[in-house]
Amino acid sequence: MQVSVESLSSLERRMTVQVPAERIQEEVNRRLKSLVKRVKIDGFRPGKVPLKVVQQRYGDGVYQEVLGELMQSSYQDALNQENLVPAGMPNIEPKSVEAGEALEYVATFEVFPQVEPADMSGVEISRPQVEITDADVDKVIESLQKQRRQWVDIERESAKGNRVVMDFTGTLDGEPFEGGSAEDANLELGEGRMIPGFEEQLEGLKAGDQKTIAVTFPEDYPAEHLAGRPAEFAVTIKAVQESVLPEINEEFAKDFGVEEGGVDKLREEVRKNMGRELEQAIKAKVKEQVMEALLERNPLDLPQAVVKDEINRLREQAISRFGRSAQGVPQLGDDLFEEEAQRRVALGLIIREIIRRDAIRVDQSLITAELETISAGYEDSEQVMNYYRANKQAMSTLEAMVLEQQVVDFLLAQCQINDEPTSFERIMNPSQDTQA
Repeated sequence: MQVSVESLSSLERRMTVQVPAERIQEEVNRRLKSLVKRVKIDGFRPGKVPLKVVQQRYGDGVYQEVLGELMQSSYQDALNQENLVPAGMPNIEPKSVEAGEALEYVATFEVFPQVEPADMSGVEISRPQVEITDADVDKVIESLQKQRRQWVDIERESAKGNRVVMDFTGTLDGEPFEGGSAEDANLELGEGRMIPGFEEQLEGLKAGDQKTIAVTFPEDYPAEHLAGRPAEFAVTIKAVQESVLPEINEEFAKDFGVEEGGVDKLREEVRKNMGRELEQAIKAKVKEQVMEALLERNPLDLPQAVVKDEINRLREQAISRFGRSAQGVPQLGDDLFEEEAQRRVALGLIIREIIRRDAIRVDQSLITAELETISAGYEDSEQVMNYYRANKQAMSTLEAMVLEQQVVDFLLAQCQINDEPTSFERIMNPSQDTQA
């Protein structure tokens, strides 16, 4: 078998493969002789059909079958011979497939880039240092209190912070549109759940009031047929309500699974949960910095076939979140996922090489520790741990996550880590800090 390889770019290769005619004919003859013993043809006893008759009837089909199989097997043999690892499926174009001639074809494909991870010394990593204060715990307790609030009808006019129960019908140019109507809809005023201008026009209304609201959908509204268009909503207020918060006492604590110890025990459990969440958030922030440094220090040419596969994966994940028939979901084109796909592919290649080069293996003690951390947030922690142990896919995902964290820790040992005092709120709600 003759093989020649041409580099079309840093990653694209054109490989020409030629399989001798003798090899093809030998395999065709072998299969035809095997058929002689098995085929049934009128006028001949089983096993006594002349080879020439079998060849006349089945020769073309056997030849095409052999060509197809040889093309696949010789392609893999050629890759091994040339020490090439393709990234994605090849584009194969036959050049010669005539009977009696050598099989010749051209395979065009991408290969994976050579990855030599750079040293991380000199990289500065900021690691948040946070103390959970009593005020932080108070905020979480207040949030839990808000979760248990009850809504009661009031006779006053609606204001920000109240909830209205309403029926509404939306129209475009006087015609109702799909998804623009609802009955007994609950809306807390001031939450910003509706399009701009909608909630503000509901303030000052009482139960039984009717009002037509004029709004304009934002230009970037996900549903293209509504984006930028003016609309009217005929609204009927059925109730105006205000929230009543429960008292923080022993009964309140029991609502959250604390049977003994009352509010003090609840605060203790809340602080523990906050500590676990904080630890994960700090890990994520440090890891993100390490990953960004990896990308900056290891620029790579990426095989587009692999990037395309990752784009498709990201698109499928997005569709599964929204639902294939969800209203208002924009067309999910490649450009929407291109940057993230490139980032994931590049990091995957770099991390894989670090794992290989430095012989990093999954630490089973870290798997156990991570399982304990995950299950600690559940009432029946043992059931959660048993689920992971019995589910190969879940355990495989966990092992990959732990191995990646081991790589991060390995790289952190090469970096300069600067502790940065900050608050719990800033770590857990960075968007609020940005808005401020």
